[in-house]
Amino acid sequence: METKSWKEIKNEVYGNKGTERRDELERDFESFKISLLLKKAREDKHLTQSQLAELVDRKREYISRIENNGSNLTLKTFFDIVKKRLGGKVNISIEL
Repeated sequence: METKSWKEIKNEVYGNKGTERRDELERDFESFKISLLLKKAREDKHLTQSQLAELVDRKREYISRIENNGSNLTLKTFFDIVKKRLGGKVNISIEL
């Protein structure tokens, strides 16, 4: 049995980079990474979802949705959570 790399599997299943299906996979994966980073940062600060929600004037369910899939998170809210409420720093880069 031939062993395939993750890149080969992604290309076969989702298409090459630049295709609509592959781009959607990459966006979803980036959203997932952001959600994990926010959850870890919240836990490192020993805050519950409810406590963080109160700090950013949102409902606990909103924080839960962000931590579970990272979607529908605006940059403003992202910066508010990380910088103003968790005392962290955000680094964003763009690759062309």
